[in-house]
Amino acid sequence: MRSLLRLWPYVRPVRTRLFTAAFVAVVASCVGLVIPLVLKWLVDGPVAERDPAGVWLGALYLLLLGLAEALLFGLRRWLVARPLAGVEAGMRADLYRHLQRLPVAFHDRWASGQLLSRGTGDLMLLRMFLAFPLTFLLVNGVTILVGVIIMLIQDWTLGLVILGPAVPVLVVCVVFEKRYALAARRAQDQVGDLTTVVEESVLGIRIVKGFGRHRSQARAFRELTRTLRGTELYKARLLATIWAAMMALPEVAIGAALVLGAVRVADGDLSAGTLVAFLSTALALRWPVDSIGFLLALSQEAATATERYFEVMDAEPESSGTTEPAGGGSDGDRDGDRGLRFHGVTFRYPDAPPGSPPVLDRVDLHVRPGESMALVGATGSGKTTLTALVPRLYEVTAGRITLDGADIRAMSREELRTRVAVAFEEPTLFSATVGENVRMGADGDAAPAEVERALAVAQADFVHALPQGVDTQVGEQGLSLSGGQRQRLALARAVVGRPDFLVLDDPLSALDVHTEAAVEAALRRVLADTTALIVAHRPSTVLLADRVALLSGGRITAVGTHHELLRSHAEYAHLMSGEEEDGR
Repeated sequence: MRSLLRLWPYVRPVRTRLFTAAFVAVVASCVGLVIPLVLKWLVDGPVAERDPAGVWLGALYLLLLGLAEALLFGLRRWLVARPLAGVEAGMRADLYRHLQRLPVAFHDRWASGQLLSRGTGDLMLLRMFLAFPLTFLLVNGVTILVGVIIMLIQDWTLGLVILGPAVPVLVVCVVFEKRYALAARRAQDQVGDLTTVVEESVLGIRIVKGFGRHRSQARAFRELTRTLRGTELYKARLLATIWAAMMALPEVAIGAALVLGAVRVADGDLSAGTLVAFLSTALALRWPVDSIGFLLALSQEAATATERYFEVMDAEPESSGTTEPAGGGSDGDRDGDRGLRFHGVTFRYPDAPPGSPPVLDRVDLHVRPGESMALVGATGSGKTTLTALVPRLYEVTAGRITLDGADIRAMSREELRTRVAVAFEEPTLFSATVGENVRMGADGDAAPAEVERALAVAQADFVHALPQGVDTQVGEQGLSLSGGQRQRLALARAVVGRPDFLVLDDPLSALDVHTEAAVEAALRRVLADTTALIVAHRPSTVLLADRVALLSGGRITAVGTHHELLRSHAEYAHLMSGEEEDGR
């Protein structure tokens, strides 16, 4: 109940219709309990008195009660369908919006399949729970209570016989709930793992086929499905056990009541109509009692789905506004602080083992206004991490980063990411048109002329040869394009908004020599008016920059021009001469 009560904020806007639907369902169930009373009147009256007109009247009453019960249950379904679809849609939208605000460190830890299963299967379970088990746990509870009262009023001796299995049933429910809770959570987590494997296999189909790994992938998939199958079968065994108990114990009680009632009718202590009404009421309670196990199972699955949903929703998002910089703000009026500057920046990943050395250790670096700075270092030296700190994909552990003298933590993320554009070595494109992918770099409102300018800078003229030009859908992850084409579109996306600061993570690594030379020529014109930090591995990319910074062991060990560092720094010379072996 603690888990399920967290759904109340989503249910509250539609509570009137849900409460009305529950009330209608209770009335429908109570109408069903009137039928045994009509049967009692029919047996003891018109049937005993051989009155055909009374029998037909009784039949009419039964028909009208049956129709009323059916219409009321239909009305309940109509009342809940639309609002609960809205609740599911609202929860899914909130989850998606929250995922966009969660820090990159969260997404580094979570498998995409686990998030996907929470946004699809778990929310479907919650909608089903709100539509059916939630209502019918209440309805069946009221029905059982009213039915028991009716039976006790008719004959308290037979009523006590019927109530005999109540305690064993409660014990079975308590034991079942504890075991089923664990099994339901385990199954839902395994569905998330399975979804991850499917997603990775689809996105990585070129690798799977290219290396002939389809059999090993199939074996891994079969192993996960076998594990999930075992969990589902365990759940089925638990459910079968409780169903058997919930059906057998009431059956025994009804049988005992039938024998005792028949003896009393024979002795003249009980009317036949009363026995018929009593047994009809007991049989009418069969479904409410039998369904308890099923409803408990659905409710438990809904509770675990709610826990899984709020595990994500409870994760702390990035603050949408500013944060107080450590040590206070900085004076933005000093010329020496203009441009992009790292002041003693230290960074350690949030999930790094305690005591492990930081990825970046007291980095000091100044990229002057309008200057292009190339960042060079061996694999694992922290280049990509350093560039990710500028748009605040990660927060610095210590120190600060300033743009034109202003601490980036004193800016809202929206403002910061308007001033800073990024292009990563592994370009990510979306299932949208070429133009829409490029416009993402300018809040989606770049004019066609700006898009064309950005495509020209990135030497992405190939888009005009596509079937619909810039309106061509590039497909999921842009896999219909070559690596170089995707990289050029990512570069166009970075420059389309004419940002004040550019952060480029080896943006030309997938280009051939001739295309790279053309892109560099166009990019030089853009860099002339922009402050840029460029991760570089090749001398041709380094030559785009005014100066070069060497990152080694998490620290900046040298800064100078390309030719100065070639002459004076052995590690830099080694990186530039052995780029294929050591630079990547």
